[in-house]
Amino acid sequence: MVAVVNAAQARDVIRGENGLLSAAHPDLTIVLLSTVDLPAVRELAAACEEAGVGFLDCGVTPGDKAAEHGMVAILGGADDTVERAMPVLRDWAKKVVHCGPSGAGMATKIARNVITYGSWRTVAEASALVEAAGVDLDSLATVIENADPEGATLLQLLHMKQDGVPESLLKQVEGLMVKDLSAARELGTALGVDTPLVNIAHDRARQTLGLDEAPVRPTAPLPEDRRERGVEMMRRVYGPELAQSVGEPADPFTADTLDYLFADVWSRSGLSVRDRRLLTLGVAASTGRADLIKIQTAGALANGEFTPRQLHEAVLHLALYVGWCNATATHQGVTAALADHTAPAQESPEER
Repeated sequence: MVAVVNAAQARDVIRGENGLLSAAHPDLTIVLLSTVDLPAVRELAAACEEAGVGFLDCGVTPGDKAAEHGMVAILGGADDTVERAMPVLRDWAKKVVHCGPSGAGMATKIARNVITYGSWRTVAEASALVEAAGVDLDSLATVIENADPEGATLLQLLHMKQDGVPESLLKQVEGLMVKDLSAARELGTALGVDTPLVNIAHDRARQTLGLDEAPVRPTAPLPEDRRERGVEMMRRVYGPELAQSVGEPADPFTADTLDYLFADVWSRSGLSVRDRRLLTLGVAASTGRADLIKIQTAGALANGEFTPRQLHEAVLHLALYVGWCNATATHQGVTAALADHTAPAQESPEER
């Protein structure tokens, strides 16, 4: 069992010059307990398979309360490898959950962490609101602990998805959700408290409840081939029409646009597509080209990266940095993209 901090350490311990695989023997099973990204998991799993060694990715939780409450082992790997390791795993874990093939355990652990840290952000904004309103944090904690002592509300949406709640009920929930979040947003504005999570939750209430297109659409891993990766990344950034219009590059600039800009830069995990879009919008705004702004905005709307309200805020903010003339072009490009994006929804069935 390997418990280290990051992927580089995991590689060193498992694949390094004096790592575990250098002394591989029949029936050896390596269990990676560290939380690392999925490409690293797949890389290490392939190395173990090549050496004839079993490999399991095993996220563990809870961290700081393990001695008190016991660990949960979150497994990914082949059935026979899991079965072989089970006696050891059950010896220290209060619960072993086999989530699926290699990588499934790590994906589940990462998703669990999203819930944890996402809830922390929620608590941070809620705490800021009550403190600005002159309320002691102990009062907020007392209310939450007594109203929801088991923390069931945190996973209520997950259980609703599992149970298949009727759409009619979800629409009732949406009305309450929007009303309450509107009140939170107005309170934040009145008290001068920044509440970006409240704004997103309000603007994407329908998506959150599954009444609209999901806010995060699963996508297949990017292709290994560089050109194919570039085309696929361009499709994800700007949509299929623009990617198809490029065709087979006939000049060095277009080739490097696909092979370097999209395949190697836009596809990097250091920034999200939304982050890179915001940077690119800022640069495009400085050119005064409404057509370039429209392309960027259309891609952002297609991916659900920004709401119309956020885009208009961006135009106003950029105006102070790129000048009012350039901002006029930026506004024109954003407005044109918004008009195109909403046009189909406004047409009658006969017009469609």
